[in-house]
Amino acid sequence: MKLQKILHRLQRLHPKEIDLSLGRIKKLCKKLGDPQKNLKSISVVGTNGKNSTIQTMRAILNAAKIKSNIYSSPHIQKINERFVFNNKEIKDNELYKILSEVEEINDGDHITYFEILTAAYFYGAKKYNNNLNLIESGLFHRFDATNIIEENLASVVTAIGIDHTDWLPKNEKTIDKIIFEKTSELLESNIIISNQSHSRILEKIKKSLKSNKSKKIFFNESYSYSIAENNFFYYEDEYGALKLPMPNLMGNFQLSNVTAGIATLRYIKDLNISDENIKTGITKIQSTLGRLQEIKSGKLKNIVKKNKLLVDGSHNPLGAKVLVDFLDTIHSKKHLIIGMMLNKEHQEYINFFKDRIESITTVDIPNQPNSINGGDLKEKIIGFNKINYKSSIKEALKSLSLDDEDVVLITGSLYLAGEVLNLN
Repeated sequence: MKLQKILHRLQRLHPKEIDLSLGRIKKLCKKLGDPQKNLKSISVVGTNGKNSTIQTMRAILNAAKIKSNIYSSPHIQKINERFVFNNKEIKDNELYKILSEVEEINDGDHITYFEILTAAYFYGAKKYNNNLNLIESGLFHRFDATNIIEENLASVVTAIGIDHTDWLPKNEKTIDKIIFEKTSELLESNIIISNQSHSRILEKIKKSLKSNKSKKIFFNESYSYSIAENNFFYYEDEYGALKLPMPNLMGNFQLSNVTAGIATLRYIKDLNISDENIKTGITKIQSTLGRLQEIKSGKLKNIVKKNKLLVDGSHNPLGAKVLVDFLDTIHSKKHLIIGMMLNKEHQEYINFFKDRIESITTVDIPNQPNSINGGDLKEKIIGFNKINYKSSIKEALKSLSLDDEDVVLITGSLYLAGEVLNLN
């Protein structure tokens, strides 16, 4: 209860949820003694795959007995997920203590919720300043609150696509602008660029990074992978080739994120990551909540009984493309339950599922005033035969007519994924 009260107070420190600027967090961090300085860190930017890339690096570092801190957003079920110190998710009491101290030092100054949480992460991380910090950049990067670090060991650029265009100027809602925002101010160290969905995106990234003096490690130029039989894949870079077991993540598309994580740690030579660290680590990657996750037991699983139930928080066209590529590997009928936020590309996202889905059921996302009503979402969907609307996730699951081996996928929003996991 104490933690919820302080979080509520912090949310009221600024009238806007997002206000793109670095001035407020720099001011607060200065009051805090600039805890973001002198941290060993790896920054991760991009549209999709950031969390899987971070969890890959975390698992390999753990196998190498190198302790890590992690800052990520948003959380799926509880705020503690955003703060990992010394390899462990923060406990309520410790988080309350950190937030209380930061709130007191901030002394009522205007600052957004994300900014003060980011300052709190840096403030907490200074206690573990020998650890390696894995820091996920939130909205874009250039004006993201995490972009006050002055040096790092590496920056990882995961797959970039169209998302969050409502925060861009009216005449600049383009992939070029998104790439500029995410990559134009990356620090000069090592930059690892993951597999991109199209060669034109890769060329635009290269153009954006042209003046950056970092060592640049591009997928398919500096490192690559290929899938082999018998549950193995091959990884190769300038340091040699590795035969590796498949990671414990669902979907071969995750290899793009896993190999970006491997490349990052191998190119930071001072870490001395061994081949065995990599082999062990990628088989122990912590499952990322709400990211193509199978629900194997619980209240919602009981409704669909023996049918496979998946939840995925993808919410942009690039995420939909990756998701349907995975669904194409499942040779049975698929039923889609979908809820989305108001500011997303609804029709473009859903169009990827055309001719692949047996039925679609739209739902409301509880406790999210910025979500689109499921009934309104249904009206926006064209080109599908079986479309229904149910107000709740439970009703949607109960309404499905399922045959043996049918698969149910709940998707469209990380917030919806969180509600599914909480209900289950």
